[in-house]
Parts: sequence; structure tokens; C-alpha cells
Amino acid sequence: MSGVNNTQQDVDIDLAQLFRAVWKRRVRVVAITLAGACAALVIAKVVSPEYRSEARILIEQRAPAFATTTSNNDSSSGPLLDELNIASQVQILQSADLVKQVITNLKLYDRPEFAPGNNGSALSDILVKLHLKHAAADKAPEERMLDAFNGRLQVYQINSSRVIGISFTSRDPDLAASVPNAMAQVYLSMQSGAKLDSNSEATRWLEPEIAKLRDKVSEAEKKVADYRSANGLLQTSQNSNFATQQLADISAQLAQVRGDKANADARAQAVRSALSSGRSTDTLTDVSGSQTIQRLKATESGLESQISDLSTTLMEGHPRLKSLRAQLVDIRQQINRETQRILASIENEANVAQLREQQLVAQSNTLKADSARAGEDEVGLNALEREATAERQLLETYLARYREAASRADKNSSPADARVVSTAVEPVDPSFPKVGPIVVVATLATFILTAIVIMLAELFSGRALRPVGPVRKEEETALVETPERRQPDFEPAPTLAAVAAGTVEAPASALSIPADEVPVHVADAALEHEHESEDAVHAEEEEEDFSIQSVADYLIDSGSRLAIAISPTGDNGSTATVMLARTIADAGSRIVLVDMTGTGCPSRLMAEHDELAGVTDLLCGEAAFGDTIHPDRLSDAHLVPQGTSDLARAMRGADRLSLILDALGSAYDIVLVECGAAEVSGVARLTRSKDTEIILSMPEPEEGQFIAAMTEFQKAGYEHIILMSGWREKHDPDARRDAA
Repeated sequence: MSGVNNTQQDVDIDLAQLFRAVWKRRVRVVAITLAGACAALVIAKVVSPEYRSEARILIEQRAPAFATTTSNNDSSSGPLLDELNIASQVQILQSADLVKQVITNLKLYDRPEFAPGNNGSALSDILVKLHLKHAAADKAPEERMLDAFNGRLQVYQINSSRVIGISFTSRDPDLAASVPNAMAQVYLSMQSGAKLDSNSEATRWLEPEIAKLRDKVSEAEKKVADYRSANGLLQTSQNSNFATQQLADISAQLAQVRGDKANADARAQAVRSALSSGRSTDTLTDVSGSQTIQRLKATESGLESQISDLSTTLMEGHPRLKSLRAQLVDIRQQINRETQRILASIENEANVAQLREQQLVAQSNTLKADSARAGEDEVGLNALEREATAERQLLETYLARYREAASRADKNSSPADARVVSTAVEPVDPSFPKVGPIVVVATLATFILTAIVIMLAELFSGRALRPVGPVRKEEETALVETPERRQPDFEPAPTLAAVAAGTVEAPASALSIPADEVPVHVADAALEHEHESEDAVHAEEEEEDFSIQSVADYLIDSGSRLAIAISPTGDNGSTATVMLARTIADAGSRIVLVDMTGTGCPSRLMAEHDELAGVTDLLCGEAAFGDTIHPDRLSDAHLVPQGTSDLARAMRGADRLSLILDALGSAYDIVLVECGAAEVSGVARLTRSKDTEIILSMPEPEEGQFIAAMTEFQKAGYEHIILMSGWREKHDPDARRDAA
């Protein structure tokens, strides 16, 4: 918390002091807690017990036992599944009429539990005295009774179901069970009675309506018959009249006659074509089917056979041959004459079909006019038929509803749309007070309140506050002038190389000395100590390993997700960071290097060209996240280069850098950020935690420069600081050439 005034240090709450204060007063806390538990036990025993019992009702569609159809049941059961319908039934169970009937049936007016003086409480009396509530004696007896009953009644819907629970609380266990059962029975009776009333009202209303509809149906059907006879609309089938039927018949005959005429014309044309061209008529059906032609053809064939036989024995001028040839010529002439007669018969058949066609066309035109007039008359007929059909359907519907309502006039034929699934039983154990839970809760509450009071007293007294923040100017000056007063005792910290290699775990004082706990004389003494043992340090560095390989092994073994590399000496340190990333990638770890330097040295060493999108483009919104990640040209490491956008405009969104690093950390094993010669304030904007690994990349380390950088980061709260001095050439002379 903030300081009390400007002349003192900032203070914070000392939680340990708060708990120590409670522990010092433990006897008092235990005594007060036991007193609260005893008071709760006494009150729980003195309070009159109350009992609660519950009955449950299932809302469902219930049809009569004789019902055979399910369509009505399915349609009527739909609304019962609605939450609003169940909520409506809950309100019906809490209605005043139902409650009054239950009160009358159970004679609750005579119960002393519902007397006006027994229903009050201390809070109610206070509200009445403050005129914030009306006194029970000022209300009507009926209203007072309803208030007392509703105060003990609870009706609710069971979650995700169509079951309604009815619970009642009373000092009498028998009454606690009787009220829910009575309410359930009254509710079922009211539901069944509502159905009976509905059926009775339906039959009373349907009787005169059915009588009126019968007269309307008779009148409508009489109008249809009169209109049909007046206009000659004799019905021959379901959907046609006499004129329409005649027109259909004539149309069928006309189509047949036209087909016969076309057939006759085609046959005659075939015969004429054969005669005019001299072709044989044997292939024509009309000619070859004639018996005369068949007889003449047989005679012709016989004569040709005789001539052929006699030509082999007799001379051409023999009288027998001449006689046979003369007979053959006569037979062929007869065949031609018979063919002409057949042609004339076919032509006569075509002429007859043409005359028949003309007669049928005349009849069709006449019937078309009659059918058109009949169609116009049918418009009025259809209107009368629709009216008669509608009246008839309505009459049939009313008759069905009337028969159904009349069949349900009996009480047993109209069950309520609900049934009791659980009846209330007389409870044995009281629902209030629960002695055990009340005592436990009171004990815990007393203990917590007592501890809070003690802690508040400590806070207000100032004993639980401790100073934090930087030492005042006057105290710091005193410490510088007289360091011997506050000379601390400490042991030399382990070397940074051992910590980087993972062989030694750094204690809290080895790499991290918070700035608020490091006075100036301590830092001076530490520097003095380092100068005095300079030779020892140089001798020890020969055995220690600050190389890139050692730092890579440390980052891999420690499981670090984020590492910030600082290069106080410039691009030579950035080059060492690039070699570190490639070393980690060669070891099989997924690593990405983020170039946050001002010179862009890592991007020049790792990128294919200088025009790749990078961090500045991502911060300016000119590139997608995936477009800023590129592979290293010499290893399996990945690179997020500096980018091509304006650096000043990109730094306006620097607050998003920590989010970008978190996103990269979810995809890679190690995220290595090269910041160049950055300051602590700039690094702090990249990290959310002070546990981040800080790598001081100094290929040629200077002791003063390293100690100054380490002290600056330690003052900012960073504990994990690693020195990386360069490549281990002594053990691996070819590694540097391979990495380059």
C-alpha cells in the first residue's frame, strides 16, 4: 500500500504479522468460538421444530379409457410440454380459490397454529411499529388466513421436467403431510370439473347450431338441383355434363373417320403408283388379298408353266404355243381390269370417309356451342355446390364434436390432465432447526469474525505494516558515509558460467539482489572485493565455460520458453546470438529468433533477402502473423526479422509485443529475442514475468561493463542473468567455421 506521507517510506501489509497476532490471542479466539457454538446449540434446541412434507404431480395428457383415436391426443398434448404451460399450472395451484377450498376441507380456521398472534416475528413487530407493515389484526380473517397459509406453502416446478412439487411446513407433522395431499386432490378435481364444464357447454351450444346447419344444408342442396334442371346440366359422370360427353364422343368418331380416310387415300395412291409405273401389284395388300386376283394369278402361273414346258419340244410357230400365249395375254388383261376395279373400290371408300368427316365436323361445331353455354351455366352451379359442400362438412364436424362431447358428460370419462406421482407422508425428522449444521456454521462464523476483528485491530494500530520501496535519501547518505555500521555478511556467489551450464543452481543472492535491499556501500564493497581477487577470477575463467554451446545446453536442459539476449557491444554480440539460435536448432529444438535490434544484424545474417516482412510490419498491421516467420538460410531455426515498416509508427503498438511472444511460445520450444544494446526499461515491455532468462551476449567481455549491466537488470528484478562470451574454439575448432 502507499506510504503514509511524503516524508516516509511506502508501506505494505505484513500478512505474517496478522497471523501472528491471531495466534497470540488464540485462547481468546477459542473461548469466543466455543461461546458462539454453545449459544447456537441453545437457540437450536429452544426453537420449536417445524416439519415439511412434499407431494408431486405430473402434468400429462390423459384421455378417456374408451378413446380409440390418437390424433386428438397428440394434438392436445403439445402445449403441455411447454414451460409456460407448466408455470401456469404452478400459478393455478397457488390460486386463492384452491387454497380457500383446502382450508375449508381441512378446517384450518380452528388450528391454533394459524391464529393471528402465532404468525408474527420480532422483525414483523418492528416493521409494524415503524408503520412499514400493517398489523395482522387489521386484516380481514380470510386475508389473514391466506397469508399464514401461503407463508408455509411452496409450489415449484422440478427442473427439466413436467413434475410440480407441493411442499408445506407446519409444527404438526400430520398437518404437514395432509395439506399437500389435499391440494393435489382439489387440483385434480378442479381440472376434471373444468373438462366436464367444457363438455357440457359444448353440447348446449352445438344442439341449436346443428339444427340450423341441417336446414342450411337442405336448402343449399335444393338450390343445386333446381339450377341443374333449369339449365339442362344433366350430369353424366362425376366431372362432366351431357353436352360435354357428346362432344367428347363426336371428337373420338371424327378422329377415327379421319384416320380411315387417310388410310384409304394412301392405299389408293399406292395402287395408282404401281399401275402407272408398270410395277407388280403383288406386294400391295388390297390387290394380293383379292380372291379374283389370286385365281387369275394361279391361272397365269399355270399357263406360263405349260409354255415353258412346250417350248423345249415345239417350234415357236406351233399352234399349241400360239394358243397358250394368247390365253396368257388374256389372263393378264383380266388381272389389270381387276386391279382397276380394286382401285375404284378404294377410292370410293375414301370418298365415303370424306363425306362422314364433313358430317361429324358439322355436329362437332354444334356441340361446341352447346358445351360453351353449358360451361357458363356451370359457373353458377359450382358456386352453389361449393356452398352446399361447405355447409355439409360443417354439419358433419359439429355432429362429430357433439357425439364426442355427449359421450364425455360422465365424470369418469373426463380425467384431469395430471396425476399424483408422489403423495406426502408424515415426516419424522424436523426440517428446522437442523442442530448440527447450525452449530457448525455458527462456530465457523464466530471464528472467522473474531479473527477478522483481531486483524483489523492490528492494521489500524500500524503493527501489521512494513516499509517497502527505496531507502530515504538521508538513510542512503548515512550508509555511504559510514559503511561499517551496516556491513552485511555474505559469501561469494557461484560463477555465472556454472549457472549457465546448469551444473549449479543459483541461490537467491547469487544472481539476484533486489535494488531496494542493496545499499550503495554493499555494491562498492562487492566491486572492491572483485578488484582485489582479479587474478583469482581470471584463473577461474579458464576452467569455467561461458561459451555459446554451454548457454545452448542450459536453455535446452532448463526448459526455458523465452530468452532475451542483450548485446551491449553491438553487432558482434548479435552475431553470437544468431550462432546460439543455430546451435539450439542443430540440437533438435524448435527455436525462433526475433530481431528487435536497431541495426537488423540478425536479419542480415539469417534472412534470404532484406525485403521480408517482420516485427514492425506486424505491429503496424501491414502483415499477417504467419507471414512474418521465415526459415534460416543455414539451419532449421526460424526468424522473425525487423521488417520494412516505419519503426516509429510500429513502436506505438509495442504493448502488443508480449502477446506476440506468448503466441510464438505456444508454437516453439524456445523464443529468443535479440534486443541489441537495449536498456532495462525496453526489455521490461517485452516480458510479463521477471523469471525470463536474460543473456548478456559479450564475445569479448569486460568485467566492469558486465557487472554494470548485471547490476542494472538485478535492480529491475531480473534474477536469471547469463553471460555468453563466444564460441568454444579450444574444444571444437571447426564449429565456428561451420556456424559461420
